[in-house]
Amino acid sequence: MLPYLRTLVAAGAAALLLSAPQTAAAAGAELGQPLPRAHAHNDYEHDRPLLDALEHGFTSVEADVWLVDGELRVAHDSWELDGAPTLEEAYLDPLAELVSPNGKQLYPGHDGGLQLLIDLKSEGPATWAAVERELAERRKFITRHRDGRVTERAVEVVISGNRPLADMQAAELRYSSYDGRSTDLDSGLDPSFMPLVSENWTRLFTWQGVGEMPEVERERLHAYVERAHAQGYRVRFWATNDIAGPARENLWTELRASGVDHINTDDLAGLQEFLAGSAG
Repeated sequence: MLPYLRTLVAAGAAALLLSAPQTAAAAGAELGQPLPRAHAHNDYEHDRPLLDALEHGFTSVEADVWLVDGELRVAHDSWELDGAPTLEEAYLDPLAELVSPNGKQLYPGHDGGLQLLIDLKSEGPATWAAVERELAERRKFITRHRDGRVTERAVEVVISGNRPLADMQAAELRYSSYDGRSTDLDSGLDPSFMPLVSENWTRLFTWQGVGEMPEVERERLHAYVERAHAQGYRVRFWATNDIAGPARENLWTELRASGVDHINTDDLAGLQEFLAGSAG
C-alpha cells in the first residue's frame, strides 16, 4: 500500500473508533429476560445508562434531560451538566444498534417494547421541541402519533417533568406521549396521548412497607389502579421506599398485587430478583 493511502486508512479507522464508543458497547450488550413491570428510576446514574437496565430485563427507563446550548444533556441537577452525556449518546445511539432491523422489537421474541420516560428539567416547550427533533431522526424505532393514528415501534417515549401540555396537544405529528398525574384521571385524555399516569406515592399513601399495609390504604390503592386501567392508562409511582430489606419487599408485593404497571427502583438487581422470583 502506498504510504499516503496507509495514512488515510489509519486515520479513518481511528476516527471511527473515536466517534462510536457507545455503539461498540451497545453491540456487546446481553439483553436479559424482559420484565414488564420493571422501571429504572434515574437510569442514567448507573455505570452504563440503558445497557445495565436492559441486561437486567427492564422494560422502562427514565432519563432527566436539560436543553443546554442546543444540546440535550442527561443529568439530575444543573450543576452536573458539564461533561454529562447527550440524549443521543446515552440512549438513542445504543437503541439504534439494539433494536431489530425493522425497528419493531427490542427484546428478541418479546411482544412489548421499551418505555423511555424523558423527564424535562429545563423550560418545557423548547426542551420538548428539541426532543421531538431528535426522535424524528430515529423514527424507524420510535412510536409515532399522527392525527390520532398510532404507529407502534420498539420504543415508546413518554414525556414527564416540565410537560408542555398545550404544545403536545396541538401537534399533528408527535414522537412522544404525555405522562399524567393523579389529577388527570377522569380528564378524558385519550390513552394514545396520555398512556401513563405517574404520582408521588407519599401524596396518596403513608405506608412505606413496614408491617402490614393498612386495609384502607390497600383498598384505596386497588381502586386507584382499577380506575386508571378502566380508562386505558398505565400506573407508576415515585418516592416509594427503595431501601433494600423486608419493608421494600412488602411494598413491592402490594404494588404487584394491585396491578401497578411500572415498579420504580434504583436497584436493578434487586427488582430483577424480586420480579423474576414472582413471575414478574
